[in-house]
Amino acid sequence: MAGSTTAERGERQQESSGPPPVRRFTPPRLRTIIILAVALVLVGAGSVWVLYGSNWLRVERVSVSGTRVLTPAQVREAADVPVGAPLISVDTDVIEARLRRKLPRIDVVDVVRSWPDGIGLKVTERTPVLLVQKGGNFVEVDDEGVRFATVSEAPKGVPALELTLSRPGSRAASLRRFGEDRLVREAVRVARAIPAAVAHRTQAVKVRSYDDISLELSDDRTVAWGSSEKGAEKARTLTALMKASPDARHFDVSVPAAPASSGS
Repeated sequence: MAGSTTAERGERQQESSGPPPVRRFTPPRLRTIIILAVALVLVGAGSVWVLYGSNWLRVERVSVSGTRVLTPAQVREAADVPVGAPLISVDTDVIEARLRRKLPRIDVVDVVRSWPDGIGLKVTERTPVLLVQKGGNFVEVDDEGVRFATVSEAPKGVPALELTLSRPGSRAASLRRFGEDRLVREAVRVARAIPAAVAHRTQAVKVRSYDDISLELSDDRTVAWGSSEKGAEKARTLTALMKASPDARHFDVSVPAAPASSGS
């Protein structure tokens, strides 16, 4: 009689061994739960102590970067960072607001924690695009029309803003309609649109009304710009007009589609 096959022997072994045992989940003992809970409490308490109670993570240094006109000492003094306080407790938003309030020259400021013991003050200063003379001083105006600082000496390369709006007629009407702040912003828009080749020769931006803005150049030449509208088109037109009429003394791009030049 032939012996059983390998497959048959395997089936008999499986039948004799029965189904595999079922593993049941055994919940952790109460003692283990208590030990884990105590450990978590101790870790949490230790972390709080390290952050707030220890001398390891306290403010010991304040660094300043990005200044051009301001000095790091001025920024530190205005920031009034609480040296010696826990680093984690320093309110960076309050310091940022304080710096912008005390130092209007600052356009953007970022206060960051520098672990384990430092605060970093990263500032970006406003850049003047126009100057308004006030007595013997000069008020700096940035590219948003914000008057942010008064200086005793005019920065080089920044044109003066001349507002001649007190005259009767349409100019006074323009002032009443738009307001001085709006007209200053219009002048700023013109200053930003002046082509680079002309900008460094621009000594003054004169505003007589909303649509009567002109440029006074360093070589006694003038540019009638008109309103601040179509600034990019006027800039291209002025560049081409100056190349075509290099000896002209007066240029008119108030209507860029019909520019004109005169004088020699």
